[in-house]
Amino acid sequence: MSDVKSIAVRAPAKVNLQLGVGGRRADGYHELASVFLTVSLFDRITLTPAEELRVTVGGVRAAGVPADGSNIAARAVDLLAKRSGLHPGVHVHIDKCIPVQGGMAGGSADAAGALVGCNALWNLGIGRADLVELAAELGSDVPFSVLGGAAFGSGRGERLTVLPVGATTHWVFATAGFGLSTPAVFAEVERRRKDAGRPWAADDIPSPRVSRRLVDALAGGDTAALADALSNDLEPVATSMRPELARTLKTGTEAGALAGVLCGSGATIGFLVADRNAARTVAQGLLASGTCASAHVADGPVPGPEPEETITTGESA
Repeated sequence: MSDVKSIAVRAPAKVNLQLGVGGRRADGYHELASVFLTVSLFDRITLTPAEELRVTVGGVRAAGVPADGSNIAARAVDLLAKRSGLHPGVHVHIDKCIPVQGGMAGGSADAAGALVGCNALWNLGIGRADLVELAAELGSDVPFSVLGGAAFGSGRGERLTVLPVGATTHWVFATAGFGLSTPAVFAEVERRRKDAGRPWAADDIPSPRVSRRLVDALAGGDTAALADALSNDLEPVATSMRPELARTLKTGTEAGALAGVLCGSGATIGFLVADRNAARTVAQGLLASGTCASAHVADGPVPGPEPEETITTGESA
């Protein structure tokens, strides 16, 4: 028998406090101004040495998540292995709790957890800043998912500036019984701009800018001002594509939320609340209304992914 070490990592979801959408660039991405916040809704990634790279998925949100090389966590392992000159022999197990196609960067969180976990598993000693840079090759949200906390993202969201946070924020996340495709939502934004005769290319639209009012409210711990400053340019499009989301937004605010905002391109809605007692009340109201499939209470910001435990098991030599 020989001992095999596994690394387990908790990878948090994110909410966009601001998502400003500019024009489409030549590479197909849109210029963005995004304020990200990680929240206490986690996937758990367990990485174990294996002969070949393989992926398994479990947990309450496992349905629809690929369990093969197309999974972004598997691609993260492969990328890090190639950069380090290693064989990507790892069994990646994802315990899925973050909503799928919910706009909370669940796939990006898994990729971030895989990068951080394999960095520890292989004793590479790569610094967080270098992992953030590597993560940009995997997707626009992956760099922030590696970083965690609160940050402003420009470009396609991958150029990050850390933001100060003056107080813990409290949230309720209402999941829909369906997902929304990010490419489909962005395509609808562009279609509307073209149909209205408005500019749509990045060269013809000023790049969106971070909301100073929002950043100041976040730094000052002013929850009421932060609620007033939440914004997402994709929300009108997503709610027109799926009117059920508008009803969820209305129900949450009527139940006592300070404000609601679409998470990324949807279909999860995040409700900012005053405290944990208010969060429980809002969650109960949303569930009783039948306007969402589930409601989760969470806080933010939380740190980015870190190895939370090392598991040593006996394996046959």
